[in-house]
Amino acid sequence: MPGATLMNRNIYMSPAPIPMTNSQQKTLLFFGKIGYNKLIIYVDLSERGFKEMAALDIGIDLGTASVLVYIKGKGVVLKEPSVVAIDKNTKKVKAIGEDARLMLGRTPANIVAVRPLKQGVISDYQVTEKMMKYFVQKAVGHRLLRKPRIAVCVPSGVTEVEKKAVEDAAYQVGARETLIIEEPIAAAIGAGIDISKPCGNMIVDIGGGTTDIAVISLGSAVESASLKVAGDDFNDAIVKYMRKNHSLSIGERTAEDVKIKIGTCFRRPEVDKMEVKGRHIVKGLPTSIEVTSEEMEEALEDSTNSIVEAIHSVLERTPPELSADIADRGIVLTGGGSLLRGLEDLITDRTGITCMTAEDPMTAVAIGTGKYVEFISTFRSSIE
Repeated sequence: MPGATLMNRNIYMSPAPIPMTNSQQKTLLFFGKIGYNKLIIYVDLSERGFKEMAALDIGIDLGTASVLVYIKGKGVVLKEPSVVAIDKNTKKVKAIGEDARLMLGRTPANIVAVRPLKQGVISDYQVTEKMMKYFVQKAVGHRLLRKPRIAVCVPSGVTEVEKKAVEDAAYQVGARETLIIEEPIAAAIGAGIDISKPCGNMIVDIGGGTTDIAVISLGSAVESASLKVAGDDFNDAIVKYMRKNHSLSIGERTAEDVKIKIGTCFRRPEVDKMEVKGRHIVKGLPTSIEVTSEEMEEALEDSTNSIVEAIHSVLERTPPELSADIADRGIVLTGGGSLLRGLEDLITDRTGITCMTAEDPMTAVAIGTGKYVEFISTFRSSIE
């Protein structure tokens, strides 16, 4: 619209009437005065305008390692590390997300890079609130006419107090309505599984701080377990192994790189090697050591065995009919931790059940969290 000032994606302001083309005939006119100035406000009520003006449904995967934001109709629009850099002297936030992650282990004394979530739950409420507000604003990209409806996922074993903390943080961000969803349910929806049917589906979501295991039927978990062993513990295990067996001190980011490049939990025919750099504990000097995938298998053995044992425990408690369904359908893995090489083979070897990783395991929980609002309304109406 020539001569108009764009106030919002769908709102235009002008001191005089604006000639409209045929494509703009659905525009509604509001006339008013501000002091002595006459104003005409145009609101685009076309189909496209209505879609953009409608309140958003936002799904947030509030993970220990990373935060993902899903917007209905757009998909996953943001994925950043859940790290915040704070100035200890002024208590001001210096950086959030990827910028803050790059500061881990490299900050001066007055700046500290922290993870406000520990093992899937909020450990620092105020910092988490600031982080969520930053990510939502960055994901949306413009001011909304209506407050969004926000769904946030939490581990299946959290307490009511921990759920309330997440809910309060979402309201502080600006939500008009908040829905709390358990991670295995979100993971199943995001992986494309129809959980509304009376059929057993087993989901294992391995995140950064927790591993959530659940057998789902008719839209809810029949049996579940939440284990505080996940991707971060894999990193810690590698750090401890390098310190104990090679007298090499390495940081969290280096351990993450080792895990991604040569990490494995099941014996492979080929042996991968990698040069790892760090500080020698005895000499106190920078040094590099070559490590193999076989060593990483040894380092990660305890952590991966804990996950397999938890899966076995949930299967033992599962009703027989649902167990038969799982035997046919297999076990579905989601979450960043599921990308560890050999994990599918290890679970299949120990349980005798086929195990597969979701098509996009990193974003499955975020997508499922966003789609949960639509799912729950459809599921309730079908029951009624």
